[in-house]
Formats: sequence, C-alpha cells, structure tokens
Amino acid sequence: QVQLVESGGGLVQAGGSLRLSCVASGGTFSRYSMGWFLQAPGKEREFVGGVNLSGGSTYYAESVRGRFTISRDNAKNTVYLQMNSLKPEDTAVYYCAAARVYSDNDWPLGFQYDYWGQGTQVTVSS
Repeated sequence: QVQLVESGGGLVQAGGSLRLSCVASGGTFSRYSMGWFLQAPGKEREFVGGVNLSGGSTYYAESVRGRFTISRDNAKNTVYLQMNSLKPEDTAVYYCAAARVYSDNDWPLGFQYDYWGQGTQVTVSS
C-alpha cells in the first residue's frame, strides 16, 4: 500500500510560481509512474501531467505545457510539480497519484492510477 502526501499549495498572484511536492511511502517508489491531477470547484478531476519511472520523460496536458514541470527524485521518494506563470484558472485542488508499471516506457491511463494523495489547494488571484 502506497501513501502519498502532497504539500506546497497556497495562495499566489497571477503570474507567480509554486512548487508542489508529493512524498510517497509504503512502497518501492521507483516502480510507480507518477502523475499530477487537478480538480477545480464544480468540475471533474483532470490530468495535469506525468513522469515515468526514471524521471527521464514527462508529458503534460495542453493547458499547462510550457508552464508546469514535473520531476521526481527516487532517492527521496518524491515527485514535484513546478508551476510557473500561474493563471486564475489554475485554481484547484492538486493531487498526486501513483500507478504501478513495469517499464520506463509504460504510460498509465487515468484509471490505472491506484494510489492518490489527499490533495493540496492552489489558489491563484487575479
């Protein structure tokens, strides 16, 4: 059983930056592809981006590409979401999630993420 704990959320002005962290415990972190999701008020949870096992490859939703960067440190069991040029529409609860995969080239679909953190609130003021 993998436990995930996010931190780093808060209130920031438009154009600012935040870095979210997600620390994993209870499993072998390097066996899990990691993803970030967001859920805005009244909307469904949506995918932000993901990183593969080694951290060598990432992919992003179109809405955040070029502004957000995902990285991981397998020695620290931590995945990060660096968010730059934040917009009011980025306001949401952000979740990290883990999916067990067996290759650095495996990219999980949304429903394949088995473990989720409790979320951290990000609020971007205009």
